Amino acid sequence: MARAGLGTGWRCLFANDFDPLKTRVYRDNWGGEDLRAGDVWALDATDLPRRADLAWASSPCQDLSLAGARAGLEGGRSSALWGFWRLIEALDGEGRAPRCLVIENVVGLLTSRGGTDFHTLCAALAGRGYRYGAVEIDAAAFLPQSRPRVFLIAAREPPDLMEQGPFHSRAVVEAFYRLPAELRTHWLWWRLPRPPDRNTDLAALLEPDEAVAWHTKAQTERLLSLMSEVHLAKLRKAQARGERVVGALFRRVRIEAGVKRQRAEVRFDGVAGCLRTPRGGSSRQTVVIIESGVVRTLLISAREGARLMGLPDDFRLPKGATAGLKVVGDGVAAPVVRFLARHLLEPLLAQAPVPVAAE
Repeated sequence: MARAGLGTGWRCLFANDFDPLKTRVYRDNWGGEDLRAGDVWALDATDLPRRADLAWASSPCQDLSLAGARAGLEGGRSSALWGFWRLIEALDGEGRAPRCLVIENVVGLLTSRGGTDFHTLCAALAGRGYRYGAVEIDAAAFLPQSRPRVFLIAAREPPDLMEQGPFHSRAVVEAFYRLPAELRTHWLWWRLPRPPDRNTDLAALLEPDEAVAWHTKAQTERLLSLMSEVHLAKLRKAQARGERVVGALFRRVRIEAGVKRQRAEVRFDGVAGCLRTPRGGSSRQTVVIIESGVVRTLLISAREGARLMGLPDDFRLPKGATAGLKVVGDGVAAPVVRFLARHLLEPLLAQAPVPVAAE
């Protein structure tokens, strides 16, 4: 999805993923000429062609997210990022390190293992002559999906003017101040504009009522029985509006009075919750529709999930809702990538490159 977001002005030289389903979807949409399927740790610098302007890494987030085990970058999944970094070091040794790097992950990257992971990553970047800075961007600024992500952006040829801006969240600022003084000298406050207000909501991206499979009345009542009084009050307020209201619902496990309980939590602000893969820490997202006071529910479809990631309807998804949602739930929102490319990466790379000597 990073490739989808970058757009046609970019040419991909090399892509890698070890997941057979995701590599199949990649081939279905872009062909497989630049794709190498397999473990990133099995690659070396000879597998990567030429010198790229940009290297993008979206490593698995399960070991960093609140829904995961919080094992950090040493966890079995998220450690793939160090496999990526090993390649960057090898390329740098040959004098062909990418001019820019983007490392995208959940916001937990800033705090995992007490900030040690972020500290270690910044030290690795500084050790190879990169300057870096982080921004936190929620896809909800562009799409009706709450999906906050951190983007650590590094460059060899940083711009002259930078200042704190709308995407330097409290978490980013605190991560900066946790760094040792030496690493803070390499920091860049990337300047990004405030995007225009989003003009779409969840309802606009849903399939027509007659084209979907609704839950039975009993299934809907079961979901409502899982709501706490707080969320039942939200539901009653939406019913009282007397118009069609669309909401999003997740089932979650909450600890109440020391006991684990499954709860259904709903929102009616026109925004979906963060898409996750069906195997993730939360169940598949449910759509709640209230019309004339009647509550109906259904599971979100893979195509609706793709729209919530900013993918066009001609983007080829695998057959089956579970497979489709696995692909989109593990991705990066394409409009966020386009925003970064337009306002940061492309202007940065338009500067005259500075020669880099091989070490």
